[in-house]
Amino acid sequence: MARNKVRRILPADIKREVLVKDDRAETNPKWGFPPEKRPMETHMQFGIINLDKPPGPTSHEVVAWVKRLFNLSKAGHGGTLDPRVSGILPVALERATRVVQALLPAGKEYVALMHLHGDVPERRVRAVMREFEGEIIQRPPLRSAVKRRLRTRKVYYIEVLEIDGRDVLFRVGVEAGTYIRSLIHHLGLALGVGAHMAELRRTRSGPFKEDETLVTLHDLIDYYHFWKDDGIEDYFRKAIQPMEKAVEHLPKVWIRDSAVSAVTYGADLAIPGIVKLNRGINPGDLVAVMSLKDELIALGKAKMDSGDMMKRSKGIAVDVDKVFMPREWYPKLW
Repeated sequence: MARNKVRRILPADIKREVLVKDDRAETNPKWGFPPEKRPMETHMQFGIINLDKPPGPTSHEVVAWVKRLFNLSKAGHGGTLDPRVSGILPVALERATRVVQALLPAGKEYVALMHLHGDVPERRVRAVMREFEGEIIQRPPLRSAVKRRLRTRKVYYIEVLEIDGRDVLFRVGVEAGTYIRSLIHHLGLALGVGAHMAELRRTRSGPFKEDETLVTLHDLIDYYHFWKDDGIEDYFRKAIQPMEKAVEHLPKVWIRDSAVSAVTYGADLAIPGIVKLNRGINPGDLVAVMSLKDELIALGKAKMDSGDMMKRSKGIAVDVDKVFMPREWYPKLW
């Protein structure tokens, strides 16, 4: 039986056109630290790990292990996984810890095993699961860490991978904050037989995927000792992604060198500082403010759309919220 191929698209997959406001602007190579050229110690301070969490420990326990292993003062994760659940757990280190908020609008992907409590024809299983694509209403489960009030979440796609009797293996892309256990419970109700989640693995968190950047805790321990004990840093450097990886999916505004320091001191981004930007920015959007070396400077909320940013010569374009770049990386030119 021929089946339509599912188009697996999350918000993080959206490609954004770059609009150039000033094509003469240049950056001074003496200032800043491009993500790919940061010294190892600095790379750790502004890094994020695409970690493959094993089943068993909690997300907080995994982060605590990483902190102890690297002797860090701060670390944080981008989205809790239940103890029994495995898969991608982005772990941000030190100065990059607050960047995990950027992963919230990016979407998540899971591979789940649903066990039905009764026999259902395969065609009906596939048809009912397709009906759950789009906006759904959920109440967090009893064991969740948030208030159990009704909420709307989006299911971007559901792809059935295999059906074996009452076991249904499927891949699902969802908005952050969607509970797969609850989704499976409601799928069982819609099928009229009931169902529960047998296994779950997160295969994607925004721009973080199951690719060559994914590392296990055992890998991290080995790579860390290669660096510390033997002076071989290549493996450890590749295991830690620059914090800029966490904002790949966000719309961006690139600014001139002369505006960088003012933003690091807390100034909102004014129009004259903009060199280029992504098309499609709308007021209220979370945007990444970048240097011309593609360094993350700050996150903020857009105060106007892309068209106005291109046309206007003055005014506040971005209300800066969180600053990541140290003040000493660029000189005061204001």
